[in-house]
Amino acid sequence: MSTVHGVRRAERLYQISVRRNLTRNFLAHLGHGMLGQTGFRLLNAPTFLPAYILLLSDGSNFAVGLALALQSLGMMVTPLLGASLIEHRAKVLPIGFIVGTAMRLAVLGIALSGLFLSAESALVAIYFWLTLFGLFQGMQGVIFNYLMSKVIPVSKRGRLTGLRNFLAGITSAGVAMVAGSYFLGNTPDARGYSSTFVLAFVLTMCGLMMLAFMKEPRPPILRAPVSLLNRTRDIPGLLREDSAFAKYFVARAITNAGRMAMPFYVLYAANSMALSGENLAIITIAFTLAGTLSNLVWGAVADRRGFRLVFLLSVALWIVATLALILTHGLPLTAVVFAAIGAAVQGFQNASVNLTLEFGQREDLPVRIAIANMASELTGALGILSGGLIAAALGYEAVFVVSTAFLFFGGLLVVTRVAEPRAKAD
Repeated sequence: MSTVHGVRRAERLYQISVRRNLTRNFLAHLGHGMLGQTGFRLLNAPTFLPAYILLLSDGSNFAVGLALALQSLGMMVTPLLGASLIEHRAKVLPIGFIVGTAMRLAVLGIALSGLFLSAESALVAIYFWLTLFGLFQGMQGVIFNYLMSKVIPVSKRGRLTGLRNFLAGITSAGVAMVAGSYFLGNTPDARGYSSTFVLAFVLTMCGLMMLAFMKEPRPPILRAPVSLLNRTRDIPGLLREDSAFAKYFVARAITNAGRMAMPFYVLYAANSMALSGENLAIITIAFTLAGTLSNLVWGAVADRRGFRLVFLLSVALWIVATLALILTHGLPLTAVVFAAIGAAVQGFQNASVNLTLEFGQREDLPVRIAIANMASELTGALGILSGGLIAAALGYEAVFVVSTAFLFFGGLLVVTRVAEPRAKAD
């Protein structure tokens, strides 16, 4: 009984610490997300990087698919390593600073490659840096999502992610306009893209420093240190014991394969407009601003009805927008479609991450995040690589049709097999 009493007392103290430092930690995560996402959106938006790879590779669709697939494969390899680094630690922020810094240095490597290397050498170097970026991003996704779950109650997470992404979208739009107008201009070259990614590095480093202001509580229960190999052996048992999470795990992985079309949206748009710096800036702004404004809606829906509904609504919008792009020509309509895709992608990303946090016990959270991310990035990487091959053989329209099929079947699994996790909690 004394052990049970001690655990209960530790849990009360933990909850008191969370409430006492909520405002401070909310603002720290808000600043971290706003600045970090502003920088990372310059790299991850389906505009600048695919166009840059197309330039360096002399128009190769396969090269574009390979570059983005290497990033996703990197993200697939390391989430479980990230979980094993933190699940036994009372404080995980120091590990987060190390991994986060390494991830951002990979962005700097991408930027410097274009400034100091020839086109052929820069392309090879960017493959290397994108793989490294993905490796550290896979760990960061586990570490920082777990960190957020420790200090932000579930009833406030929709508000935080919505406001964070709203502010990041506003700043991203301004930065994209600067990058498109001043760094890239009418004839984008390697130096202009590299300058854009230098700016991304600076912004993401500023965001990481914001987490120095947060207060991290000690959880009431900690796992004993376990080797990575032994933790891997625990995964089948974890999925068997939590059937609700297992069903979501499969549905999210299938849906994530729909990302295969992302690098090819802007390349398809090039059939009806020039990929000048100004045009890239306009469609990037449409993509980010729509995600920005929609985040306020997604966050409100999530806090009232749960992230499952956000997941389904965003997938439906993503399907409609992808198919609409096939019928779209010219800059104005393309910008509208990119806006719809931006809103859908933001909703899907918010929902898929936050739903993972709502299953099972807190002490199993790092490994749940890890295996969900690993499966999603594996299907995402294979999807993007397959998308490059399909685009080269059959054209962009075929990529879009296959992408929407994955989105549809993943969403259908959530509708039919995955219940709202908050209903069980209530």
